[in-house]
Amino acid sequence: MAGSVDENRGTTSAQLLRGQKALVTGANSGIGMATAVALGRAGADVVVNYVVGGDEAEKVVGQIKDFGVRAYAHEADVSDEDQVVAMVARMVEEFGTIDIMVANAGLQRDSAVLDMTLAQWQKVIDVNLTGQFLCAREAAKEFVRRGVVAEVSRSAGKIICMSSVHQIIPWSGHVNYASSKGGVGMLMQTLAQELAPQRIRVNAIAPGAIRTPINRDAWSTPEAEADLLRLIPYRRVGDPDDIANAVVAISSDLLDYVVGSTLYVDGGMTLFPGFATGG
Repeated sequence: MAGSVDENRGTTSAQLLRGQKALVTGANSGIGMATAVALGRAGADVVVNYVVGGDEAEKVVGQIKDFGVRAYAHEADVSDEDQVVAMVARMVEEFGTIDIMVANAGLQRDSAVLDMTLAQWQKVIDVNLTGQFLCAREAAKEFVRRGVVAEVSRSAGKIICMSSVHQIIPWSGHVNYASSKGGVGMLMQTLAQELAPQRIRVNAIAPGAIRTPINRDAWSTPEAEADLLRLIPYRRVGDPDDIANAVVAISSDLLDYVVGSTLYVDGGMTLFPGFATGG
């Protein structure tokens, strides 16, 4: 499923983002790939960021161009300040501006806390949290410089932070990942508070269990999927398109008054399903 995105799935409201320019980090697979394609389907020009997997990124670019919009792939490590600055600068040079930043890139380095090394901790924080800060900061600079262009969007720009249900659900054995996503939640809210007066909308999407390569072990066998479904009241595992559609919606003027919110796209995982029958 990481090889392509079915263009017949996805948003039902075509061209919601016509004329806008979007950058999606970690867009060569999984949620990032589906999001980049969905943004292109909705009419946006798209920069497909990747740090490894350039061939896959170029395939995503090809899918996006099929919608009649512009796209290119850009290699950059979001935890490296100079690379993020250069990535956004190139986008402004090639596309003229940026309207939508989807800070999606993330990774896991799982370990019990007693065995976790500082390197494992720091790598996850650097990519999942610091990377989002750097991407948001650079996008916001361009949003403030350009201001609102009414014929394009009611806002000066949109920042979408990709979080997780583990923004609020503790996760034993994943203290670095859960801490990074908890941090993303407060990063998003603080950015939203500071930037809203400049008509910049900052929000987060918090996926639950999604069929992506990063968590394949959790759903790839019938037994594993059955265990996972016990945590999901809606009784299905999500697909990357579920997240991509949420990103398109929250990036559009349909949700222009949504600022500083986390949208949980999780089939009810955050409803504490263990208490469904009284606990």
